[in-house]
This record gives sequence, structure tokens and C-alpha cells, in this order.
Amino acid sequence: MSAFPASEGWSAWPAPAKLNLFLRITGRRADGYHTLQTVFRLLDWGDVVHLRPRRDGVIARVGAGADGVAEADDLMVRAAEVLRNETNCSEGVDIGIEKNIPMGGGFGGGSSDAATVLVVLDRLWGLNLGVDRLAALGLQLGADVPIFVRGHNAWAEGVGDLLTAIDLPPAWYAVASPGVHATTAALFQAHDLTRNAAPAKIAGFLSGISPSGGVLDNAFEPVLRRREPAVEALFTALASIGTPRLTGSGSGCFVEFADRESAETALASLPPGLNAWLARGADRSPLLDAMEVFNAGASPSG
Repeated sequence: MSAFPASEGWSAWPAPAKLNLFLRITGRRADGYHTLQTVFRLLDWGDVVHLRPRRDGVIARVGAGADGVAEADDLMVRAAEVLRNETNCSEGVDIGIEKNIPMGGGFGGGSSDAATVLVVLDRLWGLNLGVDRLAALGLQLGADVPIFVRGHNAWAEGVGDLLTAIDLPPAWYAVASPGVHATTAALFQAHDLTRNAAPAKIAGFLSGISPSGGVLDNAFEPVLRRREPAVEALFTALASIGTPRLTGSGSGCFVEFADRESAETALASLPPGLNAWLARGADRSPLLDAMEVFNAGASPSG
């Protein structure tokens, strides 16, 4: 039985994971933030956020959140508070989560969860702020939140907030996690991190420049592989089925395939006990599809 049943007023919403198909750091701003370039690829796999509106103005997390994250620090709770403060809304909400995305893996779990709360509560609370204002609010919570609010694969620049929608070919992914929680702030302080890479071009990425050409590299990969034996071991294991890549500033890795059959065959050949799974690249966020269904009059089940 669901811990968040529809019969008790709950609705369920997707919070998809993402991959960074490459990531390079091109410089540093006067405020200390690094500028980067990346391509965000949304997946059809991720967390499930459960919401139940309440009229007493209370925002509360129900059940356990992500491991070790206090309720006051939970990005879902903070997203609801930011939205309410922005609009002087008097509504409240209960928030629950089915957590599937590993923390610290670079899959964007916390950011996606926050974006789902923003997008859905905007509708449930009758605010209708629009995607631009929601994305701006999301940026207050984290640089990756706007991509999930907008819900489209994108070329990103700036601190990851300057987004250009991009069409990507169909793809399936063998995705894996070594169970290491990589801390973004610590990695950005690493002395061996390349921070001044030459800017890439969208045309170069789309033309399929090889990893040796630099476009598909991830600036954090060599740093993490040197620092974390589990990440290096995962790269070694995945190299038997293709070219592994790191996602984001986390420890998660993936190998891309053109079709599901190839990805499934590759996964089956990996060593037993490896934490790896199959995910399909999405043309757009599953959250947008769920919102269309809801707006058409059907209510997502809890």
C-alpha cells in the first residue's frame, strides 16, 4: 500500500534525473562563481514527489526525506517556502518523496525534486506565475533547478542557468553509481581542476566531436578518479561496455547507447553486484507530460 494514498488527498509527480553529456569550466566570475558549459539530458527515470495541499499555511515534510537532510534544509521544503514568500500565498502543503536518485551522484535529484514542487504547487495553489518566474525562483535554490522547471534538454552556460533548448537524438543509458557522495564545493576547490577550458560550440557538440577533442569531457572526471578509488573502479568496469563518462560534479557515471537492446545487453555483461541500471533519454521532462494530463482534468494518483 502506498505511503501517500490518493484517497487521503495525495498526488504523485515525477522528478526526473539528468545527465551532463559533457561539462567544462571556462572561467570564474568576480563573485567567485565558476562559469561552465554543459548539455543537460533529461531521463525518464527519477524520484517521485508526493504533494497534499493544506489550508492552514503549514509546509511540512511527511516521512523521511533524503538521507541525512534535515527538513529545514530540504530543497523541496525550501522550494515551497520560496514560492509562498514570493506570492504572499497563505496555502500550505504536505510533501513526501520516493527517493530513487542517489545523493551526490551528479544526477540532479535534489534540484529536480525542488523544481517539481515549484511547478506543481504553482498550479495547485492557483498562482500561475509562468515558467520564467518559476525558473528564476528555482535559481535561488540551485543552479540546476531551472533546467528541471523548463523541462527540456538544453545547452547551458553561465553558472548553468543560461539555457538554450537543444534537440538530442534518441539514446539509452547504462547508468551506474559507486555509492560515493561527491561534494561540489570541495571539488571546485581542488587544485588540479581545470578552470580555464576554451569555450565549446553547440555546432561542435552536435557534430559529434570525440572525447579526445575535449567537447565530451567532464572537468571533474580526472579529479574524482584520482581522489576516489570507487569511481576509478567503476570507470574500469564500465569501460568493458563502452566509453564511460561522469555526470555533473557527482560520482555517477554512464555509457550511452543508440537503442535499448544494446544497452540491456551491455548491462547484463557487467560484473554482479555493480549498482547499475537502465534509463532512457527523454525528449522532454516527464513532469511536463504529467502536468498536461492534470490540466486536462485527470488527477495523478498518490
